Amino acid sequence: MKEATTHIVLIEDEVQIRRFLRMTLESEGIRVIEAGNGKQGLAEISARQPDMVLLDLGLPDMDGVDVVRQLRTWSSVPILILSARSDELQKVSALDAGADDYLTKPFGVPEMMARIRVHLRRRTSTAETTSPIFNFGEVTVDFPQRRIMRSGQQVHLTPIEYKLLSVLIRNAGKVVTHSQLLREVWGPGHIEHGHYVRVYMGHLRQKLESDPARPAHIFTEAGVGYRLIKG
Repeated sequence: MKEATTHIVLIEDEVQIRRFLRMTLESEGIRVIEAGNGKQGLAEISARQPDMVLLDLGLPDMDGVDVVRQLRTWSSVPILILSARSDELQKVSALDAGADDYLTKPFGVPEMMARIRVHLRRRTSTAETTSPIFNFGEVTVDFPQRRIMRSGQQVHLTPIEYKLLSVLIRNAGKVVTHSQLLREVWGPGHIEHGHYVRVYMGHLRQKLESDPARPAHIFTEAGVGYRLIKG
């Protein structure tokens, strides 16, 4: 057997399929970390920082599309969907959520391996995955647990506030435009509703900044957008 230099997290609830895929991948020199449900899979990805994720959509604890959405808030690791769902809308939903590729079961092993090689080649030599734990000032964001702490106290964010913060963190140090925030948080149908961003950014500052009137981390770039600085 080849020496394992590539690590893949396989999230699949059917034991026989999981065993077959593990044996196939290991014969190609790939180390496989198995998970039987979405929660376990996210935990393994957070802990192992793999080169790629293979994901079934029909999981016992959560839909695979939700796994993709959660993972994309803190990681850009390539995701290949392996699913029996062949409906075009299901495929589009998974890809729109952030999956990189989709294979419908049953599939041929040569095609699966070819697609895996493609995505591994696209992965740059530098780490593409944002750390699952992000700190700025007195704030700690634990993405796998979806938990925000400030000065040791847990902070409750609404789903919109959480998505907004996730986009800022994913682009930390860069200016994120109003239109980009509207598109990623509210969707393309809300591009004209710039006041949404101002209102919710105010909420974030109230909850996360020591002095919301003089923010030390969430800065306004006048007429352009916002920038998150770790400080």
